[in-house]
Amino acid sequence: MHLPRRKFLHLGAGVAMLPAALHLAWAQSFPVHPVRIVVGFAAGSTTDILARLMGQWLSQRLGQQFVIENRPGAGGNIGAETVVKAAADGYTLLMVPPAVAGNDALYERLSFNFIRDTAPVAGVVRVPNVVEVNPSVPVKTIAELIAYAKTHPLSFASAGIGTASHLAGHLFNKITGVNMQHVPYRGDGPAMADLLAGQVQVGFATMTASIGHIRADRLRALAVTTLQRSDALPGIPSVSDYLPGYEASSWFGIAAPKDTPAEIVDSLNRQTNAGLADPTIKARLLDMGGMLLTGSPVDFGKLIADETEKWGKVIREAGIRAE
Repeated sequence: MHLPRRKFLHLGAGVAMLPAALHLAWAQSFPVHPVRIVVGFAAGSTTDILARLMGQWLSQRLGQQFVIENRPGAGGNIGAETVVKAAADGYTLLMVPPAVAGNDALYERLSFNFIRDTAPVAGVVRVPNVVEVNPSVPVKTIAELIAYAKTHPLSFASAGIGTASHLAGHLFNKITGVNMQHVPYRGDGPAMADLLAGQVQVGFATMTASIGHIRADRLRALAVTTLQRSDALPGIPSVSDYLPGYEASSWFGIAAPKDTPAEIVDSLNRQTNAGLADPTIKARLLDMGGMLLTGSPVDFGKLIADETEKWGKVIREAGIRAE
């Protein structure tokens, strides 16, 4: 059979457009069954709380369940690896914790590279860490803490080696020249329990984990670790007011396996940003001390890359290694 050239070219163009049309139809119908959001930390952690908040929004918005799956261990690497190895179809997502920024430098033999093997979807929130002390410690400012730490043995709790609370404390030690002993725990909960009990004296936990205890006067907040003060604790200064340039915070977002169709990534990005604009979710995040990270997948990818470069350098220079 002989086809006229014009008809043949028209048919060829139609065939070439078929994959794009299928991707578009796929994205428009997504999701057709439940989606899992993997969390690399235990239930009740800041990462878990944020995943459940956004998962509930996406479930209501898209008409399918977004199920939270906790895969704790290895500083979030078990959860991240689960997503890296999943099908790139949008049905397995990761609630990205700040730990991913340091894990490549912290662990010698990771089976994946986070930046190379994931697709950034959307930022959600940046949360200040809080320099806080057990009320038994007789200091009320960062300057007093520095002076006291130079003449008294102090220890600071973290959620684990290489976590945001550890790196915030390490950076504080480095800049001020004090030598508070680092005591790593397995997550925010155990670290907070010992800080409240006075087994350790100082913490650099996220505001999400801290703010209830600060408001109840069970902990004394000295400063937040972001460059700007937090509206959630308006009377508390920033560490940078005392130590110019000091900045350490916890940020969170959503990622998917690499090669997830761009149409699905863009759809999830739009829905996540819509959630951040919702008055109820916005108020909840702001009450936690959060600063919203609205933007494109490219914006979130740049944040991950910048933080990975910053904290990777800190970890390598200090010789910090995972146990």
